[in-house]
Amino acid sequence: MPDGKSADHAAEPLEEKATALTAPKVEGSIAQPSTAKPAQKRPLWMWIAGGLLGVLILIEGIPRIITAFKTVSTDDAYINGHVTFVAARVPGQVVRALVDDNNRVHKGDLLVQLDKEPYQVKVDIARAALNVAQADLVQAQAKVRGLEGLARSEWFELAHAVEGLNNQVADLHASVAALQAANAMLVKARADYAREKELYEKQVISRQEFDTYQEAFSVAQAQSDKAQQDVYRIRAGLGLPEKPTHGDNLSDVPAALDKTYSNVKEAQFRLVQTAAQLGSFHSFEDSPNQMLAEFYRRDPSGNIDSIFAGLLKDAPDVKRADAKLSEAEADLEQAKLNLSYCDVVAEISGVVTRRSVNPGDQVLAGQQLMALRSLTDIWVDANFKETQLSRLRIGQPVDLEVDMYGSRQHFQGRISGFTMGTGSTLALLPPENATGNFVKVVQRLPVRIDFTNYNPEISPLFIGLSVTPYVYVYQKPSGPDAGKTFQTLMPAPSQR
Repeated sequence: MPDGKSADHAAEPLEEKATALTAPKVEGSIAQPSTAKPAQKRPLWMWIAGGLLGVLILIEGIPRIITAFKTVSTDDAYINGHVTFVAARVPGQVVRALVDDNNRVHKGDLLVQLDKEPYQVKVDIARAALNVAQADLVQAQAKVRGLEGLARSEWFELAHAVEGLNNQVADLHASVAALQAANAMLVKARADYAREKELYEKQVISRQEFDTYQEAFSVAQAQSDKAQQDVYRIRAGLGLPEKPTHGDNLSDVPAALDKTYSNVKEAQFRLVQTAAQLGSFHSFEDSPNQMLAEFYRRDPSGNIDSIFAGLLKDAPDVKRADAKLSEAEADLEQAKLNLSYCDVVAEISGVVTRRSVNPGDQVLAGQQLMALRSLTDIWVDANFKETQLSRLRIGQPVDLEVDMYGSRQHFQGRISGFTMGTGSTLALLPPENATGNFVKVVQRLPVRIDFTNYNPEISPLFIGLSVTPYVYVYQKPSGPDAGKTFQTLMPAPSQR
């Protein structure tokens, strides 16, 4: 079988024959001169255009090359910002929705209004309860003042009973002394009577003189008996036996007589009962003197009016009524607060987005109604490669080129912090490098860049826009925490 070359050579004579048959015959053919034109020079305008194009390339390219040497940049960056979700703080029916998506609002502007009538009724009920609590407090104070007057009276009765006991003890001592004097007089009168009786029997003295001594003896004996009966009477009044159990000294009284003396104990128990209603508790084992001493210790100066004023303030009935009054006041304030929550207002200035509420809707407490995005509280999240992070520090100036404005306008900013973790570690399902299928990939770390010359009234920026940041790593950092990697530790909140 012939190869390819022999087949080509065999085809050439056939093609030449076909050409000879189809080509027209030309008689007397003469060789024609060549028609090729000589090479011409390019026009001048092309050279000028090429030169201008080169100059433009140099003008645009050289600054970019210089910037590339002076900065660190990335195209994986976008504008971010906080979102404030507006939610109802109380349940209710929506009466009005005053804003719509993309409306711009200021802080404090009314956004949604709930039906206020049920909450106004609760305010009226709470106000009525407050009036009742105030009346109860006045009633409790009046009751306690009555108890205060009774306690004052019983306190004076106790003090008077103690004084009466002391007076009776003193009377007992005086009566015993009088009894001793009467007994002395009786002894003298008896001796005089016995002596004069012997003289009378010997008829030395007259009957008249003897009768005088006999009368004096009888009087002295009667006085002694009377003095003795006075002592017995006083001792009986003190609850003591006529004669002491041990010894013959009629003036002896027990040391704790005030604990057994009926008048004192009766006055003491009445005062203990009344004082208990005023919140002052005493033990029945305390003596009246101990009780009175403790009573006086309530005020350093011993002022009775100050002591009873303190008892009035701390009385259980008054404190209970005062607590109920405070509770009623708090309930009223809560009702007023819930009424004010019917007006849902903007907590920040910004733009409304994702409105999901309409008039007539029944909303619950905490239900999201819409969202607000701030026009000023925005920043740039730039995801730099881990190989670029070694030269980045807080405070370094940044030139921000937003795709929305292109090269027409650049924004200025500064690095304010670094995220403690790459994007992959913060993902919902972070990679597990311990399974044996690890493949090293250059990681990116979010770096926060704050704007320094941003004015939303002139050049507004929207969250999510693409940004190309150029960080000037050779310029001196400035601002808070300049030159650091971490921000300063936040101070602990003050303890109130």
